[in-house]
Amino acid sequence: MSDTFKALVLEQSDDDFSAEFQDLRADDLPDGDVTVAVEYSTVNYKDGLVINGNLGRLVREFPHVPGIDFAGTVESSESDAYAPGDKVVLTGWRVGEVHWGGLAQKARVKSDWLVPLPEGLTTSQAMAVGTAGFTSMLCVDALEAHGLVPDGGEVLVTGGAGGVGSVAIAILANLGYTVVASTGRRSEDDYLRDLGASEILDRAELSEAEPKPLERERWAGCVDTVAGKTLATVLAQMKYGGSVAACGLAGGNTLETTVLPFLLRGVNVLGIDSVMQPAENRARIWQRIADSLPLDKLDAMTRTAPLSDVPDLAAAILKGQVRGRTVIDVNG
Repeated sequence: MSDTFKALVLEQSDDDFSAEFQDLRADDLPDGDVTVAVEYSTVNYKDGLVINGNLGRLVREFPHVPGIDFAGTVESSESDAYAPGDKVVLTGWRVGEVHWGGLAQKARVKSDWLVPLPEGLTTSQAMAVGTAGFTSMLCVDALEAHGLVPDGGEVLVTGGAGGVGSVAIAILANLGYTVVASTGRRSEDDYLRDLGASEILDRAELSEAEPKPLERERWAGCVDTVAGKTLATVLAQMKYGGSVAACGLAGGNTLETTVLPFLLRGVNVLGIDSVMQPAENRARIWQRIADSLPLDKLDAMTRTAPLSDVPDLAAAILKGQVRGRTVIDVNG
């Protein structure tokens, strides 16, 4: 067994920033009570920000290994919760931002941050889900907790061709919901229909017109990954008592609207955070994913790439050029 492992390492000094592959040793890893032999990771929007010059200053200390998700096998453990050979998944907890992440062949983290690999998923499939899919299931779970049912009406998913949107469409359709997807990439219409969308809206229909305080009621629920004008328009179109699970800001982090949807239609906005979810709820949501996400649909939205492709993929995801989910084989 080699004494070294490969990792994508970010360095920053004054105005100089670099992202390079390096060979590291186990002694280089940060503190933690579990060391994991990483098998797969993925590339998320946050990874794109971090790798492309630390946009948004998510990382404050260097050198740094990015990657907010990983799945693999426990190599060593000082925790009673895990033993060598256990299969585990990690998403969130600011790994890949504050703490070294999973775009490497090894990672060392706190045992509390890990979740046992759900029964029915491989480590590769778990990373095809990743933070994006975990967030999708959180959205669906929150909508259902606030009264959404399959025969209640249409459910809108904005940013449908992205990672969160793709998984949300597949889960909702599998649970029996009528799903409408919005996207700015009309070349992806067939892809979205194959995932389970019954109708495709052009993104411009929601984002370009000036939102009205109230519009015709249409949506029983919505998974919104966009925010901005899109979210303002969606709120005006929600059915009475409907809820929006807000989980992204691809269209900006501002929201200019009125209180009328809340006061006159009882509309709810449900804020979704995947980073600091408690361990108990994390395990429950992961099992819901394993039970509710059709694996053939997951395979259809997923591509696998080697670790060496990460810099290019990180640039592409910021430009909205990545469809669905990309799994990174860190040993490939």
